[in-house]
Amino acid sequence: MSETFLRMPIVTGLIGLSKNAVYDRLNPKSPRHDPSFPKPVKLGSHSGAFVESEVHAYMQACIQARNQGGKK
Repeated sequence: MSETFLRMPIVTGLIGLSKNAVYDRLNPKSPRHDPSFPKPVKLGSHSGAFVESEVHAYMQACIQARNQGGKK
């Protein structure tokens, strides 16, 4: 199985959130923390990326929650 890594600008464009909003979703101390949000993969000492399939799965979960009238 071949996976693709997505850098932050692509993720923010796909999900429609700012970079700061993404970091809020990842930060357990933030009131906007979302434990289901995809975690980045560390690629180097100062770089990371998101797995494309995980980002799309998160987006699908958001759509399903909306369609079921609930909150994700």
